[in-house]
Formats: sequence, C-alpha cells, structure tokens
Amino acid sequence: MDKKSPIGVFDSGVGGSSIWKEIHKLLPFENIIYLADSKNAPYGNKSSEEITALSIKNVDKLLELDCKIIVVACNTATTNAISTLRKNYSIPIIGIEPAIKPAALQTTSKSIGILATKGTLSSELFSRAAREFRMEISVVEIIGEGLVSLIEAGNLDGPEMISLLKKHTKPMIDANVDYVVLGCSHYPYIIPQLKKILPKNVKIIDSGEAVARQTKTVLQSLNLLREENTKPSLQFYTNAETDTLKFLLKEYSDKISVEKSNF
Repeated sequence: MDKKSPIGVFDSGVGGSSIWKEIHKLLPFENIIYLADSKNAPYGNKSSEEITALSIKNVDKLLELDCKIIVVACNTATTNAISTLRKNYSIPIIGIEPAIKPAALQTTSKSIGILATKGTLSSELFSRAAREFRMEISVVEIIGEGLVSLIEAGNLDGPEMISLLKKHTKPMIDANVDYVVLGCSHYPYIIPQLKKILPKNVKIIDSGEAVARQTKTVLQSLNLLREENTKPSLQFYTNAETDTLKFLLKEYSDKISVEKSNF
C-alpha cells in the first residue's frame, strides 16, 4: 500500500462529511475519497442485513479506487456491519460509535440523552456500550425520526426541523440530562439548532474528532501517513443530487470536487 493512496470514507449520505471535516483538519495533506450513498439514505430504518450489504458495496467501491484505509462515517453502518467488514477485508477499517463513555463519565446530573437512528439504537454493539453505564446513570434514548431526510435535503433550520427537534429533545429536557450524545454523523449539522432549544448547561458530544484521531493513529502505526506538504486530492462522489453536499461543504468549494456517480 502506498502513502499517497487516499483515505476512503463512506456514509449513508451527506452526514459523514462532518467526520470528513475533522479528518481533513487533522490530516490536511491526505488524499481523501468520500462516498455519499444518499440514494439509500437513511440506513437507520433498514434491516441489519440490508445495512451490511450496502456497507460491503461501499467498501468494494473504495477499494476499487485504491484506498489505503476505510472510515465508516456512519453510526448505523458501524454498529450493524463493522464486525463483518473487518472479517471480510484485510484493509484497516475505522468505525464511529456514539460517545456514550465520555458523557457517562462526566455527567453530574447522572442523566444523559442519546439522539440516534433506530438502526444504531437497536444494534447489539450499541446496547453493549450503553449497558456498561446503565447501573450508574439514566440514559434517555431518542430515535431522531425524520432528521436525516431533512438534512439530506439541506433543510437544517426550517420550521419542520425546529418542530422535530423540540419533540425529540423534550423527553431529554424533562429527564434533566446535562449531556446529549449525537449518535448519527448527520446530526452535527444541526448542533446550532439544538443549542437554541436545549438548556444552556447541556453539552453536546459527537464522535468526529475521536474518529479523526483514531484514523491518524492507525495510519502512523502502519507507516502510511502522507507527509508531503502538497495540495491533496479531495473527491466526493454521491449517487443522488450534488446540491446538499456542495452546500454543506461550501467553505471548501475551491479545494474539493463533487460528482454524481453510480455505485
């Protein structure tokens, strides 16, 4: 494997670009290819078998494009498919899981909220992680029904989004949570809206930075970091319309290419 080979990132759509931003910030010289499987979004209401099949399809495409490491920038795909992916492929595969542990260790109200998709909350990997802390703290799990579809459409702060967020956060506010864990890589895009609705003392945690750090650690351990200080190739492929990706990544518009592709 070559140091110049790209990092491959995939998500059920545009949301994993929030993870991409953290990886690019930490590893600014790395070439990165991102697949947005928006045609099949959201993954959260699909069966585990469907999610695994879609994840395999995405990994195969990234391997075709000569990627040196794969980042599964989707909580639902990680919690349902990562063990199968790691069994089937020899390439290093990084997953993303809800950051339950830091929230559970830092809460003072002994109550935390988790906003995630149905596919993540009902997975075995998630329930194992949550079980570890349930004896000591109260965990309010909320399925973010409807949020991914709105984010995929670029609707981050319309009346429908605000109404849904108020509905989803009410049980958390009622339970006096002081941490909200975002269990879907789409959700960082609605942090500004969540901050307006949640009480001021509530902290919001997502997993983007941790995933970027883990990606760097694994590349370093394999001597695969691209160290040269030259402009990287940053390619985005989506199998739906390109508008939302371009909108979410507008501050990078002079650095990236966004194309529609069938995969």
